[in-house]
Order: sequence, then structure tokens, then C-alpha cells
Amino acid sequence: MKIRLASPVLMPDSIVDGEGIRAVLWTQGCLHKCPGCQNPQTHSFDDGFLIDIEEVKEQIDALEGQDGITFSGGDPFYNPEAFLLFVKRVKEETGLNIWCYTGYTYEEIQANPRLKAVLDYIDVLVDGRFEQALFSPYLEFRGSSNQRILRIGNK
Repeated sequence: MKIRLASPVLMPDSIVDGEGIRAVLWTQGCLHKCPGCQNPQTHSFDDGFLIDIEEVKEQIDALEGQDGITFSGGDPFYNPEAFLLFVKRVKEETGLNIWCYTGYTYEEIQANPRLKAVLDYIDVLVDGRFEQALFSPYLEFRGSSNQRILRIGNK
């Protein structure tokens, strides 16, 4: 199975995309199109790179010194079948702590059976659309005060 990513290479050693030192993958595609989004280049569903999940998994397996992996975007939930398969493999095969950023709220995800299954493999969900009027540079791991950091997993 393939997944559309903004970059074919995951970025290691981030300290701003969740707790600890993290590898980050940005998915490609988002219909939220929040004004002021820090990643507007990830909105188009036609751009980016369609990559086999196995190739990305090999990059993750080669990681060293990372406390976890963060999925951002775009919005990972716009490709729910591939995202579920991928996150499940990452969690089960690596045990890495997983953070996920999404413009959906937790409640919207819970109400949608296609999206809800992914929550079983995510440790921390940062939810909600970015709202420029609620932006603060002093918020940790999120851009606007309406966004929540929800610890939903066991780690």
C-alpha cells in the first residue's frame, strides 16, 4: 500500500513536534486549509510523493536516538486506510511513541468509523484546526489555543 507524503524522507531529531527527540513525517493533502497554516504546501492532494509504506517503514527501522515519531501534514486522517495500516505497523513493530497532528477534533474522529480505528495506535493527538486569531508563540506543541494535546494511548 502507498501513502502520499510531502517529502519522501522522514526528518529525524525534531524537538518542536512533540515531547522528546522525534522523527517527523508530513502527509500530503488537507481540505481544512486553515488560514495561516504553517504548511500550506501540503494542502494539495496532487503534490508530494506517493510512496510505498514499506519504504518509509525501512527509514523508521533505521532510526537511532529518537523518542518517537510524529505524523503531521497536511492531515494524516485524509488518507485513513493507508494511515491506519502504516501507524499500526509502526506501533506494533517498533513500539515508538506516536504523536499525530490533525485539523479534525477528537470528537469528529470518534464519530467517523473510517477515522476512529487509527486512535488505537496513537499515543498523543493534537487536534483542531489552526485558528489564526488564537495563535500564540508561547503555546507548547500547538499553534492556536483551541487546539488540544490529548494523551489517548498507553505511553
